[in-house]
Amino acid sequence: MKYLVNLLVIFCLFSCGQESQLEKDIEKVDINFSVERFDEAFAQATPANLPKLKEVYPFMFPEQYPDEFWEARMQDTLQQQLMAETSRVFKDFSAEKDDILKLFQHLKYYFPEFKTPRVITSTSNVDYRNKVIATDTIVLISIDTYLGKDHEFYLGIQNYLKTNFERNQIVVDLAGAYAEKYIFQSARKSLLDEMIYYGKQLYFKDMMIPFVSDAEKIGYTNAQIQWSQENEWFIWNHFIGEELLYDTNAKLPSRFINPAPFSKFYLEQVDNESPGRIGQYMGWQIVKSYMDNNAVSLKKMLSTEPLEIFNNSKYKPKDNG
Repeated sequence: MKYLVNLLVIFCLFSCGQESQLEKDIEKVDINFSVERFDEAFAQATPANLPKLKEVYPFMFPEQYPDEFWEARMQDTLQQQLMAETSRVFKDFSAEKDDILKLFQHLKYYFPEFKTPRVITSTSNVDYRNKVIATDTIVLISIDTYLGKDHEFYLGIQNYLKTNFERNQIVVDLAGAYAEKYIFQSARKSLLDEMIYYGKQLYFKDMMIPFVSDAEKIGYTNAQIQWSQENEWFIWNHFIGEELLYDTNAKLPSRFINPAPFSKFYLEQVDNESPGRIGQYMGWQIVKSYMDNNAVSLKKMLSTEPLEIFNNSKYKPKDNG
């Protein structure tokens, strides 16, 4: 027994040493970028210097809108209040820039073809469905969707949505946007397909933003991630017992995958306690198990079909009961 304990300690020290060295190597990756505060530039602009602003940021001014539209927006009191609040909350963006730098370093390390984009902050009338947009050349961050869950601008928005309107979610959402760009998977038909797709996203975050907690990666509170961990065996057995994995019922994503105040097991006590999107959490655990038990690169896993991942994952949650 003592021999096994010593062996386990040596293995853990070796693994931790490897991870530490990996992160040191990633820290050396050279990334240069600045955060362009378009939100502040527009807030300070006047009709006279609008042409200059359009020249620097042509993609921020769709051609179907004439100059008069933007000039009116400059004078709009609600817009002025929105821009004043974003400037107040994000007077200092240095912590967010540091997180984005670390994300970009990890992206460059794992995907050498990655090219550093322009990073631009803007406002979007609290368009929380498009908080972050990432293209090959530009990243747009709608910072008016990260003012804090209790901000007055978010009155009327459901609590389960605005709980993640926090500034620490900027790098998480950005990592998620990049995950969507790098994941390849054929059409998502079954619940398992959906689970593995989001499991890939969350594992991608594990690799790209290891400095962020698991709760923040999935957008859970500490209590919600703890509930998920403690009830993993029950959830899995429910999915298996109800034969849900290969079910293509269109209602399943709304029950277990999509944002919601809770997951719908149709069991009163469980529904009251469970966080939404529990299927994403379960897919995450399957993908983690797959990567632990197979010598597969991150790139390869991201393009591997769900059934192959599941069949080779050796996933088996422990009974904590």
